[in-house]
Amino acid sequence: MDVPGGPRLTFRVLGPLQVQGTAGPLRVPPGRQEVILAALLLETNRIVSTSQLVDLIWEDNPPETARTQVQICVSRLRKLLVDADGEVALTTRPPGYVLHTGAGNVDAALFTGLVRRARSLGEGGDREEAVRLLRSAVTLWQGDCLTGLDSGPLANAARQLNEERLAAVELRIRLELELGHHDRLVGELQRLTHEHPLREKLHGQLIQALYWSGRQAEALEAFRTARRYLAEELGLEPGRELRDLEAAILAGELPPPPAPAPPLVRGATASGPEAPDGDPAALDAASPAPIAESIRHETVPHQLPADIADFVADGQRLGTLEKALSGDGRGTVGLAAITGKPGTGKSTLAVHVAHALAETGFPDGQLYCDLRGTTAAPATPVEVLGRFLRALGIPGQLIPESLDERAEMYRTRLSTRRVLVVLDDAAGEGQVLPLLPGSRGCAVLVTSRARLTALPGAHRVELDVLDEDRALELLARIVGGDRVAGEAAAAEALVRTVGRLPLALRIVAARLAARPHWTLASMVQRLADERHRLDELAHGEMTMRASLSLTYEGLAPEDGGLLRLLSMAQAPTLPSWLAGALLDDHRPFPSDLMEPLVDVQMLDVAGVEPSGGFRYRFHEIIRVYAREQLAAQHPPDVRRAAFARMAGGWMHLAEEAHRKVYGGDFTVLHGTAPRWRPPSPYVDDALADPLAWLDAEQAALCGMVGHAAEEGLHDLSWDLATSLVTLFEVRGHYDLWESTHLTALAAVRKAGNLRGTAAIRASLGSLYMSRNQYDTARQSLNSALDVFQALDEPMGEALCRRDMALIARTNGDDAAALELYRRSLADFGRADDVVGRAIVLTQSAHIRMRQGEIDLAQKQLDEALDIYEGIGYAGGRARTLRRVGQVLLEQGRNDLAVLTFTEVLELCRDSGDVIGEGHLLRDLGHAFAMMGRPDRARDFYDRAVSSREQVMDFSGGALARLDLARLLTDEPGRSRKLLVPAVEVFRERRMTRELAEAERLLGAC
Repeated sequence: MDVPGGPRLTFRVLGPLQVQGTAGPLRVPPGRQEVILAALLLETNRIVSTSQLVDLIWEDNPPETARTQVQICVSRLRKLLVDADGEVALTTRPPGYVLHTGAGNVDAALFTGLVRRARSLGEGGDREEAVRLLRSAVTLWQGDCLTGLDSGPLANAARQLNEERLAAVELRIRLELELGHHDRLVGELQRLTHEHPLREKLHGQLIQALYWSGRQAEALEAFRTARRYLAEELGLEPGRELRDLEAAILAGELPPPPAPAPPLVRGATASGPEAPDGDPAALDAASPAPIAESIRHETVPHQLPADIADFVADGQRLGTLEKALSGDGRGTVGLAAITGKPGTGKSTLAVHVAHALAETGFPDGQLYCDLRGTTAAPATPVEVLGRFLRALGIPGQLIPESLDERAEMYRTRLSTRRVLVVLDDAAGEGQVLPLLPGSRGCAVLVTSRARLTALPGAHRVELDVLDEDRALELLARIVGGDRVAGEAAAAEALVRTVGRLPLALRIVAARLAARPHWTLASMVQRLADERHRLDELAHGEMTMRASLSLTYEGLAPEDGGLLRLLSMAQAPTLPSWLAGALLDDHRPFPSDLMEPLVDVQMLDVAGVEPSGGFRYRFHEIIRVYAREQLAAQHPPDVRRAAFARMAGGWMHLAEEAHRKVYGGDFTVLHGTAPRWRPPSPYVDDALADPLAWLDAEQAALCGMVGHAAEEGLHDLSWDLATSLVTLFEVRGHYDLWESTHLTALAAVRKAGNLRGTAAIRASLGSLYMSRNQYDTARQSLNSALDVFQALDEPMGEALCRRDMALIARTNGDDAAALELYRRSLADFGRADDVVGRAIVLTQSAHIRMRQGEIDLAQKQLDEALDIYEGIGYAGGRARTLRRVGQVLLEQGRNDLAVLTFTEVLELCRDSGDVIGEGHLLRDLGHAFAMMGRPDRARDFYDRAVSSREQVMDFSGGALARLDLARLLTDEPGRSRKLLVPAVEVFRERRMTRELAEAERLLGAC
């Protein structure tokens, strides 16, 4: 049923049953249709008999109409799949049915194929590739197989797959031990033995890893722990393998650990990798089908900038750097520092080396950050760690505020991964040290103008100018080998004239490449004249200035003007629309304005946007030069007008992004600063996913808040800052929320802008609430409310009273909260803001539920849902639906509550809201517990624990552990294992009520 290029359905059974279509998730009605689909998926492309399906649904007591009911269910499933237009066919084949689909579309088949291929590779000696495939295989799992499906016979098949998952984990760990990765496996093995205390193989692997890591006493203690588990749970002694391991350690006869294996270089074959079951479409080892691809992209960061095609370097230097970062025998983090003066190619070399090592040496990802060490505002370690933690899958709401806590979380996250970290343009050692991982599986490559002599254990490479041979090679690559050979003497003179500086040579060579009628000798003469004019400068700077000045003066007037104005932009990379804004040019393709500057190497192409437009960047030296020319050639009023248009463009895009997220211009105040509208096609493409655009432009947008404040545009500064809360709130960027708002607050206070001051204070009140700083939040909101009342600003009053109501509700003062909500509703009515009204209705419904006014709560939630669905605000709809589910539970309508929670869970997954997913898994656990179905409740609580702790949300994980322990009073051993870490978290976080209950349950174990 392969349809090249056709739509594709993907199926998941390794966790809850899920179907993903081209238009989004496909909802399979719960009950019989779920059971039938699951059975067919476990036997993809094989016949499942009707009698077998009857047994799966009714087990020992089928009704007389059982076969007819199966036929009806199959017919409905067939229609569901056909309507989804997927490359799937559900056909009748006596004595039953067959689901035809490619093996790569079903996660269980994909998992089995990956494991089979990994076993074969491991037996053939390619352990590195086998480990990679096994990691990919295990990432396909989202919980126990067919979690939440109610069928005893299917549970047996699911248990078999669960066992295969553990076997795959054990195989991968064995191969990693053989590769000499023992020290990075200890933490993972401690967790696995805690979760599966009766699996002797895992205990043995932990003992080996500890012993080979030089932790002999802990290895012996691990053996004693395993013996205690086996004796308590089974009344058995450890098996022969574990006993022999202990004896070998005591006798000092355990062989030494294997040396870490170097990366294996593989060549491609003509036919590509062999696929399982002889089906070449079923498994592509390099890109293992849509399910595995989506998971891999969610968890592995690839942040390196693009490599350059005409790179030249000393091969010995490259080899030295690669060995320092990934060579054998490293006992600590691989650390290399590339230093040198401006223009010597430090960043270019770092990026090239990183790309060379990325796939084979660091398969778990590459992190990159421009530390801006040579600018007026270097990146802080706190800021960089926040970026890296988000890239590693930690939701912003869970990232701690302090540097020490962020660094600890970062090191923990990298402790079992092989990740390369590239830190470009470091100011000094203090900026770098907090960013070093703790695992020797990782490596760090730093560039800096400083020598960084205090970096411990760093291998240093200091760059100088190119030698003559490599300078001539670079020149030939850019202008052509024939031209260099034809004017050999002039070529040698040219590279000497630019001092063999790579950047200067690239700039001059780019101009020659654009003018094939110019001779190399004529360029030498021009440069000589320019250097005489600049002879008061130091040699290195003189060479660079001469190269820049010569190219700059050859620009067309409009191109030179754009270069000067672009130097005002402080964003890391520049979108093409900026050129139009700075020149007030409304052409539909503003990249046409940028390209002449790229042709002469005054701008570099930094990448391509999702919309297809190019992004550009300055080399810092060129930016500084252009700013000098800006000050000399543009009067202040021209500069101010151009800057205001650029700032207005960012403001317009941020405003539009907010509208697209909320379905309109709701729950936000705006100032009066003028906007500049980029071309409509660009705006439509860029904001197709508004949150993704806000994420991508975060640095530029936050920088513009401060830049606008510096330039006196206080009204735009506060407006942009509060508009960015759309991003800050969803992603948990609390530090950026605070820093942008404090910057804007200083600007509006200085300007006497009362409305802007109140707007910032109100928004800061929301931030302080998110941080549970309720007293500070109340003060900020009260001061904002006073101003809004004086100005008769209904939107401001509504926002303040809404948040003050939430504080009162949190503190248990329901009466005060309801009064504030009532007044907030009236204010939102005056402001004609329906989303604000819906938010208040949803929040106050929670109080109505607590007070037993279930019908009123339901009425409020229904109205809120109507509003959200009418304007298309998905986030608000999800939050309200969750409250609807809770109301249904209160009404005893448990089946409907489960369906509602399940729908919201899918919405959370679609939006990447992992915190919301953890809440919904707990809600489903509560629902099944109330329905008297403890097995299903345990499944969901288990998944809630895993979901929260996977993103290091240990408070949320501890709450789910407590939920689970309440259901396990008849299993004291497992209950204890759940409660011991939960008690530690509750005690550390001062969660006194939960701590008391956990200690009571622990005492009863």
